[in-house]
Amino acid sequence: MSDDPLAAAGERIARLAMRDDWLARTDEPVIDPEREIVDPHHHLWSRGGSLYLLEHLRADTGSGHDVRQTVFIECRTHWAPDGPEHLRPVGETRFAAAIAAQSAGGGPGRAEIAGLVAHADLEHPLLDEALDAHGEAAGGRLRGIRHAGAHAPDRRGVGNPGRARAGLYESDAFRAGVARLGERGLTYDTWHFHPQNGAFRDLAAAVPGTTMILDHFGTPLGVGAWEGRREEVFAAWKDDIAAIAERPNVVAKLGGLAMPDNGFGWHEAERPPDSDAFVAAQARYFHHAIACFGPERCMFESNFPVDRVSVGYKVLWNAFKKIAAGYDEAAQAAMFAGTARRVYCLDPS
Repeated sequence: MSDDPLAAAGERIARLAMRDDWLARTDEPVIDPEREIVDPHHHLWSRGGSLYLLEHLRADTGSGHDVRQTVFIECRTHWAPDGPEHLRPVGETRFAAAIAAQSAGGGPGRAEIAGLVAHADLEHPLLDEALDAHGEAAGGRLRGIRHAGAHAPDRRGVGNPGRARAGLYESDAFRAGVARLGERGLTYDTWHFHPQNGAFRDLAAAVPGTTMILDHFGTPLGVGAWEGRREEVFAAWKDDIAAIAERPNVVAKLGGLAMPDNGFGWHEAERPPDSDAFVAAQARYFHHAIACFGPERCMFESNFPVDRVSVGYKVLWNAFKKIAAGYDEAAQAAMFAGTARRVYCLDPS
């Protein structure tokens, strides 16, 4: 177990995510199996003795849904152990790029990792040097940077309270770094907690030239200080999402609500939820975000293997398909593949 509390929390998630026997307790046939999918948010890691590499990703993406392409998102794995601090995250990009190269060619049940989102310190004075190094290491797959703003204002009971300092989004140096991404044709991904949604909206307004991607709905919390306050949190979250959607440079990822910190508690249940239970608990978040952003600025995400602690890949995408069933074909095509391909500049496989 790591001495770093946040790394230790990540190791716990990694172990929970690999409970294949537990996930197998809930199974169901794939619905709409010919629906083309691009999964724009997954991780790869070797963490705390647990592995999630290409064979594990393909076991999930090949479980019945037509997942053609994916996008790897940084998760602080395989950083270089030494060298200049601002270049250490390039080790993760080399690690992910090597796996992505093995995935090339794709085909039925063999999704290709078509894009990489790396980590860089957006406040660092040598940011351009780091971006150049990521670009070289990524082998043509670098699409963006995630320097997450997650900072839980009350850490009690929150499993992963984030590494960002308070006020990061308001920093002039940070905003300059986000702006630099747009100048270089790169996107900015982030995750944070729902009390930070207002600060994120202000960041988006301050940096209109950069495409900004809101991960995990802005992570409405349901543990610690927010346990038992789901309706109160949802009401505030709805207003914040509507305000964020007013910024045309923001795109929303629809998913990532099955983490323990969301407070649904599925990871502690006797068996994982089926897709109907998932829809009953979470559909309102999806429908509100889609109403605010429009399908052309929304993309379903798995957030695997993090959300694998609570739900299987087949069941998760069945739930997404049930949520999307009431929208027209153009809207579904956008949310399942088109938006991700446009935002991350992915060539169709």
